[in-house]
Amino acid sequence: MILRYVLPTCSASLLLATFGTAFAQKAYDAGATDTEIKIGNIMPYSGPASAFGILGKIEGAYYKMINDQGGINGRKINFISYDDGYSPPKAVEQARKLVESDEVLLLAGVLGTPSNSAIQKYMNARKVPQLFVSSGATRFGDYRNFPWTMGWQADYQIEGRVYATYLLKQKPDAKVAILYQNDDFGKDLLKGVKDGLGERAAKMIVAEEPYEIIEPTVESHIVKLKASGADTFFSMTTPKAAAQSIKKAAELGWKPVYFQSLIGASSTVLKSAGYDNAQGILSAAFSKDTDRQWDNDEGMKRLSAFLAKYAPEADKGDGSVVYAYGVAETVVQVLRQCGDTLTRENIMKQAANLKDFAPDILLPGIFINTSPTDYYPVEQLRMMRFKGDKWEMFGDVIDGKRPE
Repeated sequence: MILRYVLPTCSASLLLATFGTAFAQKAYDAGATDTEIKIGNIMPYSGPASAFGILGKIEGAYYKMINDQGGINGRKINFISYDDGYSPPKAVEQARKLVESDEVLLLAGVLGTPSNSAIQKYMNARKVPQLFVSSGATRFGDYRNFPWTMGWQADYQIEGRVYATYLLKQKPDAKVAILYQNDDFGKDLLKGVKDGLGERAAKMIVAEEPYEIIEPTVESHIVKLKASGADTFFSMTTPKAAAQSIKKAAELGWKPVYFQSLIGASSTVLKSAGYDNAQGILSAAFSKDTDRQWDNDEGMKRLSAFLAKYAPEADKGDGSVVYAYGVAETVVQVLRQCGDTLTRENIMKQAANLKDFAPDILLPGIFINTSPTDYYPVEQLRMMRFKGDKWEMFGDVIDGKRPE
């Protein structure tokens, strides 16, 4: 016997309308369900950059905290993080595994310029979000050519423009010498400074010296730059070369207005160069640190409570710990904005629609703002000066936003 149930026309229409509305409220791509969101990640847990593996550990711990709080709109995060040993070919292999085998909804917080560069074309060809890349390279905000890739931190060109803005205001007649690492990092910073100086760049810059990262020392470059007669020096260097530059300038008795790129401005670098030699050096930052001035800051209190419960072994003084917390917090904000439309397209739409978002670790007055034509979330910094054994912030927030 076949039983047939016939609903009254009005009731059937009402039910269809009701179900249609309910179904319209939810949309998923691979990696998302009513109960789960899969986030993929690649980190150098081994190899020459293994110290940065703490980023993946902190991000994973942050998502565990979110899960314990009920998840995102009721969905738990499944964070899948693989080791690439800081090897671009391995990064490609792991990206394929995450997308094709694990079927993650997105990749977030992948570390390093080499690894992210290696997977960028693949991620964009597959139309899978490569979100909040942990690198300051400018190429990760190129929305025209790579609409599925977005950086997070203030990139190197932004940093360079901030230094130039400060210099033009404080010392417009400066004679500038520049040491830069001969790769994307150094060239991006160099371009940012020149763009920021504008028409005055040709007159103000009296000497430029590129160096290769494999050079055992940059001391000979410092000697040449001092001989140029410059009274202002930009050290666009990574940690080893940064320490060497500071030491050699002091040894030569050269005391220019000294700008050190943020990537080489850690307290560890300055300690190895000698605190006495580093007094007065300038740099810029966008995030808080573990200095006592932030002890009563509500955002840093939340960071401390998080670490105490979910990552008690982590060193709060490690800048990577603070950075990873900020990245994970921003990922969660994007996913919350997605609501029940957890498609890859909507993830990028929401990532490009962040308005005055202030993660706990950003400096006061610095906000994340993005748009479909602005894939650079952090575009502001504050100047800081090294005094005693620590950095001291000063002045107002400086905007390094690209001109339209």
